[in-house]
Amino acid sequence: MVSLLKRFKYTVEADLHELFDKKERKNPLAMLNQYIREAEKQTEQTGKLLQRQEKLKEQLESELKEANDMLEKRTAQLQLAEQAMEEDLITFARSEVETYKTRQMTLLQSLETTNKEFIALEQKFETMKHKIKDMKVRQLQLMGKENVTRAHHKMNAVIESNNESDFDDLSSYIDNLANKIEKDYERTQLEARLAGLEKTHHNSNVKEIEENTSSTID
Repeated sequence: MVSLLKRFKYTVEADLHELFDKKERKNPLAMLNQYIREAEKQTEQTGKLLQRQEKLKEQLESELKEANDMLEKRTAQLQLAEQAMEEDLITFARSEVETYKTRQMTLLQSLETTNKEFIALEQKFETMKHKIKDMKVRQLQLMGKENVTRAHHKMNAVIESNNESDFDDLSSYIDNLANKIEKDYERTQLEARLAGLEKTHHNSNVKEIEENTSSTID
């Protein structure tokens, strides 16, 4: 059953990797954006872990200081008890001194380990931030490349020879439109002249009728 689940898990992971690879080939910029978002999320989580580790280091340092202080105090008390030859106090103080010495060593070792781990985490955290910066630079490069590619594609669609027929059709349309405008203009001018002749003729006839009428009355 476990083997079957593992095989199923590996199959699903392989399918997901293949899907991501296809998406990356199809749209590398979109996949890079997704990678950046995921990396930023992981970096943020790592930053929080780093803060927790720093607080843990501070707590260990505080515990160590307290152990050192108590060890110093109990050591001085042990000396006083020995001088006073108080056996019960000597026994108690000596036990306390051993306890704080053991605690001191344990805390020193823990603090040393914690410091090393904190430095390693901090270095990795800085590396992650640099990686994100590098990916964002790559993002800008891809965006620029994508813009240039799209611009070239649009310009080529206009310039390439397979669109010469479109230019010819457009040129013919413009020529036909210009001819139509010119003809309409000529027609308008001719119609205006004809209308002028009609008006002149009409005015002449009116004047002649008026003159004839005036002669008849006289």
